[in-house]
Amino acid sequence: MKNLIAGNWKMNPSSKKEAEELFDNLKKKIKIKPDAQTEVVICPPFVFLSLSKGLPLGAQNLFYEDKGAFTGEISSAMLKDLGVEYVIIGHSERRKYFSETDEVINKKIQKALDLGLKVIFCIGETAEEKSAGKKEEVLQRQIQDGLKDILDIDNVSVAYEPVWAIGTGENCSVQETKESIEFIKKFVKKDTRILYGGSVKSENSGAYIKEAGSNGLLVGGASLDAEEFTKIVQSAE
Repeated sequence: MKNLIAGNWKMNPSSKKEAEELFDNLKKKIKIKPDAQTEVVICPPFVFLSLSKGLPLGAQNLFYEDKGAFTGEISSAMLKDLGVEYVIIGHSERRKYFSETDEVINKKIQKALDLGLKVIFCIGETAEEKSAGKKEEVLQRQIQDGLKDILDIDNVSVAYEPVWAIGTGENCSVQETKESIEFIKKFVKKDTRILYGGSVKSENSGAYIKEAGSNGLLVGGASLDAEEFTKIVQSAE
């Protein structure tokens, strides 16, 4: 299977001009050949999706209903109409700040797959859960509840993102990442793509793939720097 490198811009940048410049720079720097072993997707805020310059797109979220009185929400059909291929679901920031439960995440995954979108399904433990020795319990619950009754697992990539490592600079060690990936494999199909995310940068990105055994990366802050993100993509080859 191909490695997947996904850039999650989160709520950045702050203007259309900056987003256009970033898309332009990425378009110039990232040259993916048809036979390359790496797939790249960019996940900007909703308002910048139409500026993609032809780069493969992912969305950062969606709602589990098709349409209706759901102020502020975005549907799968809307994303498909914009040419979006992937959608991030279950990110720890959605769980923390927007109180998304495993049940809600499960409904979002099902709706995304029903409309033909590919899913990047995020799981991961907090620092408190890790300290309490509950990491495996948390990961198992998130996987089993999040993927409950999901049949189209072939279009789901699981992103292991330890919450304590996201945006902190305290990246998970290669050995611990490897152990977590091996644990996750017990609860998904053999050929399910498993990504790593959490303070990823070009200095450590290659090790997460070649040593820890991940099938790609979900990149946060580093994806806002075209040169740095390009180096991360190249490290996966």
